[in-house]
Amino acid sequence: MPPFSKVLVANRGEIAVRIFRTLRELGIGCVAVYSDADRGRAHVRAADEAYRIGPGPAAESYLRGDVLVEAALRSGAQAIHPGYGFLAENAAFARLVEQADLTWIGPPPAAIELMGSKTAARAAMRAAGVPIVPGAVDPVGSASEVVGLGAEIGYPLIIKAAAGGGGKGMEIVRSPDEAERAFDAATRQGERYFADPAVYVERYLEDPRHVEVQVLADAHGNVIHLGERDCTIQRRHQKLVEETPSPAVDDALRARIGQIAVDAARAAGYRSAGTIEGLLTGGGEYFFMEMNTRIQVEHTVTEVVTGLDLIREQVLVAAGEPLSLRQEDVVLRGHAIECRINAEDVAKGFLPAPGRVTAYREPAGPGVRVDSGIDAGDEVSELYDPMIAKLIVHDVDRDRAIARMLRALEEFRIEGPPTLLGFHRALLEHPCFARGETCDGIVESKELAERAEELEQSFSHRTTSVAHGSDGSATTVPRLVAVEVDGRSYDVSLHVTEPPWAGLARRRRERSASGRGAGGNGAVLSPMQGTVLKVEVGDGDAVEAGQLLCVIEAMKMENEIVSPRVGIVRDLAVSPGAGITIGQLVCVVATPEPQ
Repeated sequence: MPPFSKVLVANRGEIAVRIFRTLRELGIGCVAVYSDADRGRAHVRAADEAYRIGPGPAAESYLRGDVLVEAALRSGAQAIHPGYGFLAENAAFARLVEQADLTWIGPPPAAIELMGSKTAARAAMRAAGVPIVPGAVDPVGSASEVVGLGAEIGYPLIIKAAAGGGGKGMEIVRSPDEAERAFDAATRQGERYFADPAVYVERYLEDPRHVEVQVLADAHGNVIHLGERDCTIQRRHQKLVEETPSPAVDDALRARIGQIAVDAARAAGYRSAGTIEGLLTGGGEYFFMEMNTRIQVEHTVTEVVTGLDLIREQVLVAAGEPLSLRQEDVVLRGHAIECRINAEDVAKGFLPAPGRVTAYREPAGPGVRVDSGIDAGDEVSELYDPMIAKLIVHDVDRDRAIARMLRALEEFRIEGPPTLLGFHRALLEHPCFARGETCDGIVESKELAERAEELEQSFSHRTTSVAHGSDGSATTVPRLVAVEVDGRSYDVSLHVTEPPWAGLARRRRERSASGRGAGGNGAVLSPMQGTVLKVEVGDGDAVEAGQLLCVIEAMKMENEIVSPRVGIVRDLAVSPGAGITIGQLVCVVATPEPQ
């Protein structure tokens, strides 16, 4: 008999589809939820039944715990799986689920609460003998306290939201004069993303490896680890590439950090799947950073090297069953790599790029796995995370896994919004990645961006504009098509003419191609669609080149819009909390009048 008759997945996209697959194998009914923006999407179609939970914005749908519980009760589901993101690490939601006599497929609310407070977690880990990064255990209340800590333990520092996670609410401070800006930004993000403005400070370790350990724990006192994942390749504290095993970890180090992870999970009273995230220095020191009390985006690479289904383990543990294996049964076979395929524009500083996916074809073949929740014709919405898919490969060793990933990336076909396909190819081809280095400074380098753009253009499935009229005239595009000459196939660029209206949206985007939002005649245009979080200037203010004008949030990322030149702010057209579209005027930075 299956452990549950029905399970509601309180999430969307690829993780919802991923969980449904395991539920089906267990003979469990699948219940989906959807916002108005997700009506008819892949995760809805993948379920046995689905329930509307509200409008598009997450705050009115996927973050409404009461509505989610009501949907579960209406459907007759016995349990709720939260996936990752949204309410997955929300102790109040976990308690709400349990109060409704539903089973929460995740850790105990008390463990979520403890590890969700980074300051409380650091104190608990220190008490348990788990090594933590040097810094404050208690929250700091002002920029002056940050400066005081800098004088005590040295710079650089990193300010972190106490309730943070997922790379949000973190700001680096390299000198005392950066403290106020960083403190304000971290507290603002903590309030916005986690409803908690509290922040703490720790020493910022230069160029460490981000090495995390997957743990599993049941209600019978069993806690094991499943090896490490190396998640060092990031930008803006967001992971891009994950692999296991880490190229910097040998068997002895693996055993040591694995034991640290098990000790940390026990100290938290943990149950279910979770991840201990840590920093590994070049000298071999390993420090606890935080615990993610949920399934991770990158759980896939651990699954393919261990042969385990982590979602299955979560479901069975929630049903009261013991773990299906002991520590001595864990065997790591081969090497796995995951690339996150996001709708982001590398040429514009990784700006989120929402839009309609007009064509979509996944790679296949031995050792290739794709977790996605999108089909051709679906919209990558600015309301949610920009991930389109996760591409995972597995082979006998790291070199062969890299070669397999490069082949799979080349096969992947996505038309519509710009993606990270070219970026990943450029990165995996780079000598620093091949050597297993941290690639510090390479990810956002001009060199890699140019190579990524070159590879994007080389994809035979790409469609890019080469000429278009600025006066609303017709637009010329090169469309690559296959032709056959004397029995041999060739890719040929076919130049076609679009009607004037077809290129309007694209031209608006390209007017702000710098990513800084600079337009002609001093006009500063928004390079993205999103929400204005903060405005730092007023009409008539004198500004310097590079001075912050406003902050715009797009697809869960904060983007700073700065002045393109010295001048005077005129025609300020934005305000905090207001929506903004691509190409919309922020302000004009006028040339100062001669004195």
